[in-house]
Parts: sequence; structure tokens; C-alpha cells
Amino acid sequence: MEFSRSFLRFQWVALISLFLVICAGSFVRITGSGMGCPDWPKCFGQWIPPTAEEQLPSNYLAIFQEKRAKKAVKFCKLLTSIGMKETAEKIKNDRTLLKEEPFNAARTYTEYINRLLGFLAGNIMLVGFIWSLIYYRSFWLIGLSFLNLILMGIEAWFGSIVVATNLVPWTITVHMFLALVILLIQLYLIYRISPRHQKTIKVKSTIFYIWWAIFAITFYQMFLGTQVREYIDELTKQGLGRDAWSDKFGMEFLIHRSFSWLVLILLFYLGWKNEKESKLSIIRWAFVILSIELFAGVLLAYFDLPGLVQTAHLVFATILLGILGMGAYRFKKQRT
Repeated sequence: MEFSRSFLRFQWVALISLFLVICAGSFVRITGSGMGCPDWPKCFGQWIPPTAEEQLPSNYLAIFQEKRAKKAVKFCKLLTSIGMKETAEKIKNDRTLLKEEPFNAARTYTEYINRLLGFLAGNIMLVGFIWSLIYYRSFWLIGLSFLNLILMGIEAWFGSIVVATNLVPWTITVHMFLALVILLIQLYLIYRISPRHQKTIKVKSTIFYIWWAIFAITFYQMFLGTQVREYIDELTKQGLGRDAWSDKFGMEFLIHRSFSWLVLILLFYLGWKNEKESKLSIIRWAFVILSIELFAGVLLAYFDLPGLVQTAHLVFATILLGILGMGAYRFKKQRT
């Protein structure tokens, strides 16, 4: 089946919108704006949030604390029903999770823009699904479009849970996981409809298996990175500065750092093999993006640099994951 150029371009727009949501989410994190809006889907009970605290009722902290508490209770019931009773009890008994933050216009609008981008991406996915349903009626295309649309809805709902539980660390990790799954599904959809990317690339088994290993490690690395960031946030709350972090870092940081160098070594070997044999541009791009991403990681680990480096670190890691994902879809082993 042939797909129109406009449909293909639209799917690329959908992919870019997902990247923007991930970037915005990272910016929310580094600016501490995760609780900029204490409710969901509205922000301070309004579709367009206030610009000053005077526009809110005097007891607004108590109002939104009560609303979040009710949603947290419902979430705990859900966790209990699926066998996560211990986690539910931990959330229920942690009173610090209901602590409200005073209104801060900058943080509120940072979180609000993040939500607007998520809303935009969700509607783009909806249009893509309707377009597929009306004009193409391909079972796999409709299925993937519908799956991603459902996952976008779950992702939005889980975003409300992240807010309701006051950014419980593991909920942020799940939120990231869903975003990456949606991204990879969208990338696969583009691979299937694009004449250029649909062409398979035959590679030797060594390159094939190393590429898949790098893809798997990078995917895992993004979760480790989220956990390291959560741990740093906790150390910061305890009043510990960067000088004290190295003594407090746990196994997650050591694994994250070691795996980064492992990926670099594997990709360096892959790049060397590529220049000798295939000269594939996708492998060259993966090496370049990884180098930039690792450089940002080194700056984060050893230098006191602005938070935007954190966003750059995540952005380039996401781009690298996308490149690796496209290679995983397109690479086929040569028959020996």
C-alpha cells in the first residue's frame, strides 16, 4: 500500500510533537515545576491559570490538598486491587506527599506549557488515527494508531497521578517509560509507511547483534538516568551540595556511568567496522549523537553547570534511542 507524502509528513510532525513533550517534561523537572499546577487537567481550577496569587482564594492550598488527597486514595485502591498493597500503604501513610507548594507564576506556566504540548501531541495522534481509519483502512496501521492513542490517554492520566502523589519517584519513571514506548511505536509506524525507511539494510551478524545490544542498554540507561536524577533531587532536599553527592551516590549511578562507557566502546567498535565496510550514515549519526550525549553527562556529573544541560542530556539520549530504534527496525542479518 502506498501512502501519500502529506500523510508521511504528518506522522513526522506527530513524532516531533512527542519529542517536544519529552523535552518540556525534562524542563519541568529541572526547574522544579512538577507541582506548578496542583490539579489536573485544569491548573488551579482554571483552563488558563492565574498569573498572581491574589487571583486565588485565600485557602487555595487547603482546597487543592483535599482534591489531591482524594485522587491519591483512589490510586491507592487501584494499586491494592492489582496486588501492590505495600506500595499503596506507603503512599497512603506518607503525609509529606500531600504538602502543597505556594503559587509560583513561573513554575505554574512552565507546567502549563508542558500540558499544552501534551494536549497538542494527543490531538495530533487523534487526527492521525482518524486519517488512517478513513483513507487507508489498513489493519496494522489502524491498530498501531489506535494503540498509541490509547497509550497517550493513559500517559495523560498517569501524569495526573504523578501530580496527585506529589512526584513520587517511581511514578515519574513509569511516566517516562510510557513516553518512550509511545515514541518507539510512532517511529515504527513511520518505518512502515516510509518508502525510504522501509528498505532493509543488510548487515553482518556482528553489527546486527551489537546494534541491538546498544539499543537495549540505551533504553535501560534512560530509566537509570531518571532514578539518578530522583536521587539527586532527594540529596538536594536534604541540603547536600554537589561536593557531597559523590559520597552518597548508590549503585544506580555507578551502573549508569559504567553502561555509558560500555555503549561508547561498543559504538566506537561499530563505527570502526562501519568505516571499513559499509559506511552507513545511520551508524555515523548514532556515534555523533552518543558523543554529545555523553559529553553532557560528564558536565552534569563533574561540573556545576546550569540545569539546561540536564535537558540536553535527555534530549540527545532520546534522539539516540530513536536512531537506534530505526536501525533495529531496518537492520537485517546477511545470510552467510
